[in-house]
Amino acid sequence: MKNWYVVHTQTGFEDRVKTILQSKISASGFAEHISKVVIPTEQISEVRSGKKRVTERRFFPGYILVEMEMNDQAYSFIKGIPGVTGFIGSGKKPTPLPPNEVDSILKRTEETKAKPSPKIIFEKGEAIRVKEGPFMNFNGTIDDVYPDKGKIKVNISIFGRSTPVELEYWQVEKV
Repeated sequence: MKNWYVVHTQTGFEDRVKTILQSKISASGFAEHISKVVIPTEQISEVRSGKKRVTERRFFPGYILVEMEMNDQAYSFIKGIPGVTGFIGSGKKPTPLPPNEVDSILKRTEETKAKPSPKIIFEKGEAIRVKEGPFMNFNGTIDDVYPDKGKIKVNISIFGRSTPVELEYWQVEKV
């Protein structure tokens, strides 16, 4: 029976480990024991120099997920890959991930591919400073957050009066 296991790698070597692992699986015939190798990533949207960019970020740096049938040969095979430091588990025996955790990780990866999440998350009541647009250099407090639109409603003091203004995430920064 195949389960999902967490393999610890050297940070920054996740892609290299995945590539080496997949090429060795196909070359050595371990395909019946190891079926999937996944690097948990999410798409992040941010604005740099006035342009919206979508980048990929690992939400568990230094870890990859492997769906495999655990036995001594498969364990030794994965431990022998350069960049792999070990499995996550209690003692010397790797512990499989519960199916609900795997589902939530894979779901999060798929959801952010369709709609990237913002790099910075704002909360109601936070103090911000407007860094771009007609209200540049004004300070205010967040009144409402609309994460699905990537916008916030901010109360800015203009001429001594509190004025509600709707701004995009990239136009503001936390104070």
